[in-house]
Amino acid sequence: MVQLFDLFKAKFGTDITSIADTNYLEEPRGHYVANPMPLMRPKTTQQVSDIICFCNIKNVGVVPFAGGTGLVGGQIMKSDLPIILLSVERMQAVRNIWPDENVITVEAGAILENVQKAADEVDRLFPLALASQGSCRIGGNLATNAGGVQVLRYGNARDLCLGIEAVLPDGSIFNGLKRLRKDNTGYDIRHLLIGSEGTLGIITAACLKLFPKPHETVTGLLTVADPSAGVKLLSDLQSKLDGSVTAFELIHKQSYNFMKETLPHIRIPYQVLPEWSILIEVSGGKNSDLKNRLMMALEASMETELVLDALIAQSQTQAQEFWRLRENIPEANRLIGSISSHDISLPISLIPKFIEEMPPLLAELGDLRINCFGHLGDGNLHYNVYPPQGKTRDDFEAIRTKIKCIVHDKTHAFDGSVSAEHGIGRLKVDDLEKYGDPTKLMAMQAIKYALDQNGIMNPGAVLKKKD
Repeated sequence: MVQLFDLFKAKFGTDITSIADTNYLEEPRGHYVANPMPLMRPKTTQQVSDIICFCNIKNVGVVPFAGGTGLVGGQIMKSDLPIILLSVERMQAVRNIWPDENVITVEAGAILENVQKAADEVDRLFPLALASQGSCRIGGNLATNAGGVQVLRYGNARDLCLGIEAVLPDGSIFNGLKRLRKDNTGYDIRHLLIGSEGTLGIITAACLKLFPKPHETVTGLLTVADPSAGVKLLSDLQSKLDGSVTAFELIHKQSYNFMKETLPHIRIPYQVLPEWSILIEVSGGKNSDLKNRLMMALEASMETELVLDALIAQSQTQAQEFWRLRENIPEANRLIGSISSHDISLPISLIPKFIEEMPPLLAELGDLRINCFGHLGDGNLHYNVYPPQGKTRDDFEAIRTKIKCIVHDKTHAFDGSVSAEHGIGRLKVDDLEKYGDPTKLMAMQAIKYALDQNGIMNPGAVLKKKD
């Protein structure tokens, strides 16, 4: 590794080369810890190009690094092979913004929250919203096609991107930063690179869609009897509110229990915890009268017992408190320590049946706690399994793979996906081979080889590295 460091130091100098410290070597859940390796932190797209070109010539692997918040090990590689870590953290500029066009161009290292603020300063909205938005970066968001809490209304990261600039595995620069809504000039390289998790190139900048800021936003915390009621309520409210539902989050009682156990400072607005609740947000333009329309719709739903109780935020502060509950679920989960976590998506109408059928299957493995929550509005569940109180996940290491197989097999049987918004990374490479369509996998391998013949781009992520 020292020889590799000296090689890059001689070529690029100390300004953009150092040894990766522990902040870059472990992913948030602790499943992967990498060996120390040279860390490259370029400031410009041309520097990225020079580094990639050099790596391709020297047959050195490149692991892209954005905010380091990924949960499937895509930014971490443990190997004795020659590898460097390439971070886009110094590339944070907002290159331009066109409020009248609802477009902003930012570099890949821009922190998501800063992009949101830049849009807000010109009275616009950038709607991608994640729990990690204070540290995740746009390059990583696009490389993994990030989702979040507003996919129901605005779509995934892919749907929010008009154009990208990227460096391909041979060091060539793809200048695709057009801010066009329509461009049918051949294959869409933008969509090929978005979601490729750095295996086909490094995204260095992007043109992103902005939206008018809503003039009215209403947030509510609703109690429902079960997920089936939640699914029916979603359909009902979407119709009655003309598609104004921005977010529709399913929360199980276990989420509140975990917060009480690990984050006692978080205020939970219930004396008796509901078995299931829905965090809803609706938003619209001037004169939309959304609050009254939502209240009328909920009153009708309460008469049919589709909704059992409703708390409607009476201020921005109270709305933020409701959202703080949802945003702290992942942190509480992390502090408990899951045996096996699953980011899955299902046809929305099948979610209640999935949730009903899973516990008996897992109970055969022992006394386990399940925390099922997530983005019901777009069919994305975070279905995580935990040890009972007094035990740790290490006590159940022997059955971790069995748990994952049970959850993923059932997901596949329901025509779902074992990776909804977190990506494949290194954690789910075998799952992709097991559940993926063979023809799709063949096409992916062909594309990978065509663009990256030496296999230097994020080797071992998404697809297994060929010998």
